[in-house]
Amino acid sequence: MVWERKVMRTVRVRNEQERGTLAQLFIQISNAGGDISGTEMLTETSRHVVRDITIYAEDEEHVDRIVNAMRANPRTQVLQVRDEVLELHQKGKIAIRSRYPIDSLTTLHRVYTPGVAEVCLKIAADPSLAWMYTSISHMVAIVTDGTAVLGLGDIGPLAGMPVMEGKAMLMETLVGLSGIPILLNTKDPEEIINTVAAIAPTFAAIQLEDISAPRCFEIEDRLQAMLDIPVMHDDQHGTAAVCLAAVMGATKQTGTNLSKATIGQIGLGAAGNAIAKMLMRLTGNPVYGADLSEEALTRFEKDGGRKSNLKEIMSECDIVIATTGVPNLIKPEMVRKGQVILALSNPNPEIDPDVALERGAAFAADGKSVNNVLGFPGIFRGAVDAHSPRISHEMLVAAAETIAKMAPEGELVPNPLDKKVHRAVARAVAETAIKQGLAREKYVPYVED
Repeated sequence: MVWERKVMRTVRVRNEQERGTLAQLFIQISNAGGDISGTEMLTETSRHVVRDITIYAEDEEHVDRIVNAMRANPRTQVLQVRDEVLELHQKGKIAIRSRYPIDSLTTLHRVYTPGVAEVCLKIAADPSLAWMYTSISHMVAIVTDGTAVLGLGDIGPLAGMPVMEGKAMLMETLVGLSGIPILLNTKDPEEIINTVAAIAPTFAAIQLEDISAPRCFEIEDRLQAMLDIPVMHDDQHGTAAVCLAAVMGATKQTGTNLSKATIGQIGLGAAGNAIAKMLMRLTGNPVYGADLSEEALTRFEKDGGRKSNLKEIMSECDIVIATTGVPNLIKPEMVRKGQVILALSNPNPEIDPDVALERGAAFAADGKSVNNVLGFPGIFRGAVDAHSPRISHEMLVAAAETIAKMAPEGELVPNPLDKKVHRAVARAVAETAIKQGLAREKYVPYVED
């Protein structure tokens, strides 16, 4: 959930048709510290095999070392090194398309003037009709100021656009919502709040994204108080819902009673603070919290948490969740027998799960599978379908319970690309909104076209 930079490259190689050549090439890549994410055979003859091998490296210099190691492999020729990530992003990853072809004057007159005037007048007389007769009902603003983009930090809104496009792609692909990236060239909370409030009539919901703490807390709270559509900072609540699902899965597998367990949260940034608050509200018990920032600790105490530190959490807590972005922060000797440890920083967790298990943890996992893409698409779809004015704690818990319930046997969470999961999350969120009296629309479950 807390991401750091990794570089991906696709290396095209021609190997001689001799047993062991590919295996030796993989060893060379591994010895150079590279990770192989996939291979694809392109051509094969009696003498040669041409393959694309996709590798992960730490940086450009590391890529060069890996490629040089591949070149040094006997009977291997490196043909090409490609950056398929940059190729995929050329001209952007999203576009707005018309739902209907304009292939006649009759159609033109229906979608534009003069026919559109009648629709405009109906909405002017009854603004609620905009939900039926415009795209507002499926439009979600994805808003960022670029101050906390993945693990890259404050790189600005323009550099954050590829991430916003990715979020929009996921929203459309998984649940059919139209996510529209909004880049704000300001870090001033007042300007952000006023700008988002001013453009809000265009949208059915607002997804705040990659806005740094503690500013994100005030921005979200004030916008939600001003607007009658859902406002959710995904780095907080989307992450917290998926993490809660993972905690539910871990406690089920270990037989741990969540309501009676002592829980510790290491790292009280946007994600960590929201995770701890959700767990406290769900269990009714204080969560131990640790952070280097005194401001974060003071805020956490005001929210009902217990100020703590790494040493105390590791010695006292049954369930430990870490979202610090600091690799190997938790030392093996700190692990207590029977603990559940979720070290969620990517790509390098606070402690390797295998190491934690070797030291006696009952369950350990990292952030590779615990990804907030499991949460935000279905949460927004459900809230929008119910036309709820906000996303409540109960709606988030319903999402978490659904995600946990749909995890395959032996897995912590389900596949994030399984559309059945996202539809189920949307249904659970919408039904919870109905039970709470928040729904303003007759709920019709989302079904793919």
